[in-house]
Amino acid sequence: MIRALLLLILLIFVLRAVWRLLDGLIEGIAGPRSAARPKSAVKMERDPVCGTFVVPGQALTLSDGHERLYFCSTSCRDAYRAKTA
Repeated sequence: MIRALLLLILLIFVLRAVWRLLDGLIEGIAGPRSAARPKSAVKMERDPVCGTFVVPGQALTLSDGHERLYFCSTSCRDAYRAKTA
């Protein structure tokens, strides 16, 4: 009786593992089923000092004549100012 119960539990674990494997393969082929993809993309700007991409709304800015520059940190902004001064 105990042996049959242990075999049943083992069979359940094996079937669950196979199901998750097949589900992962199907999702990999067809793409995710959920709507987790962003509806619109945010244009990111490159920091001219270190090259990091930053979101313009959250970045430090500096106007350089005709264009606006975006920085990831105060140290990058200050390095740019020192370089151009």
